Amino acid sequence: MKLVQALAASTLVALAVPAVAQEQLSIATGGTGGVYYPMGGGLAEIINANVDGYSATAEVTGASVENMGLIATGDADLAIALADTVAQAYSGTGRFEGQQLPMVRGLASMYANMVQIVALESSGITSLQDLVGRRVSVGAPGSGTEVNADAILQANGISYDDIDEQRLNFNETADALANGDIDAGFWSVGAPTSSILNLSTTNDIVIIQLTEEELAAAQAADATFAVTTLAGGTYTGVDADITVLGIPNVLVVSSEMSDDLAYAITRAMFENIADLQAVHPAANETTVEFTMSATPVPLHPGAIRYYEEIGAAIPDDLRP
Repeated sequence: MKLVQALAASTLVALAVPAVAQEQLSIATGGTGGVYYPMGGGLAEIINANVDGYSATAEVTGASVENMGLIATGDADLAIALADTVAQAYSGTGRFEGQQLPMVRGLASMYANMVQIVALESSGITSLQDLVGRRVSVGAPGSGTEVNADAILQANGISYDDIDEQRLNFNETADALANGDIDAGFWSVGAPTSSILNLSTTNDIVIIQLTEEELAAAQAADATFAVTTLAGGTYTGVDADITVLGIPNVLVVSSEMSDDLAYAITRAMFENIADLQAVHPAANETTVEFTMSATPVPLHPGAIRYYEEIGAAIPDDLRP
């Protein structure tokens, strides 16, 4: 009887002690048809399993431009964004003219996007100049895709006055192509991406190859562009290698994040990188070396603490 009473008493005590509340972290990603969302979800799982006292959730957003605003207002704790958008936000240029966000800090560079310009084979579109007079999705409002699309078009003498621009997210762009509602669409995303994969299994697609002159013009307009290769066979029916423009994606936070938390997240991500790679192959590019070569803004001091701990060489321009 005394044992029963003791067990009952201990149960009441346990019930009376509240569980330790976990602080919620929001990770701003992008649409569900891209790579940001699964990468953000994978990072959230790593944080949940390895960073004590915190619970993270990946949030669907309009992607890069919107994400920088969410970091600035404190409505997101972490965000993934394209390097050019991050650089513009930090310096108050481009889309962020007059609204500089000096609090932006990097934790890591995660992988490189490939700017993929897709049309149906039946459209007859085979070049960038063929987009003139056509209905073209330039990406969701507030997305890095639109920033990239505008830069590439403008650098090659094509303005929105020359096309019927549509601002659609990745899934909407794929659906609109399949339904004949648009003629071409821009994706700035890691490859392969589910929305193009699904489109290519039910439709014959082409991915536009930019000329050497067009590639050079885009790079002259935006120094964050790099020339890279989309391997043949990435999508059904696209058998040849395609030369495309690539641009890094950066995991950013506010300088107001505590050093200890920034350190813990950076360490957890790199020490459990295989878990992120299992979510999406783009995470194979998530390395310390890539971070040091591709991050366009200073690193958070907490991240620097981790990189110094493992002996990484940190360029001077990445120190706040």
